[in-house]
Amino acid sequence: MKRNQKKPQGRETTLREKMVTNLELPKDLMLGASVLTVTGRGEALISNYKGILEYRDSFIRVQTKNCRLQISGAHLAIDYYTNEEMKITGWIEAIQYEN
Repeated sequence: MKRNQKKPQGRETTLREKMVTNLELPKDLMLGASVLTVTGRGEALISNYKGILEYRDSFIRVQTKNCRLQISGAHLAIDYYTNEEMKITGWIEAIQYEN
């Protein structure tokens, strides 16, 4: 990338993020990044989240370190949650990332 060219829109990459990427270290451990694992349309596991913002039958909003996640669907329920992870079950229709 030439010096005078503008970077693509998006957030700036920090020195720490560059180091983690270049050294191929796990981002979830080094940066506290959230991990979202979806199994089919019936189960989602979120690791490294900060808190539950809203909890309804049709959607669940979760705060992570870098963004908010909204999982939408039907008959959604939080099966369990700890300080580090939670399991959401039900019919998952969409997953949105919010700033």
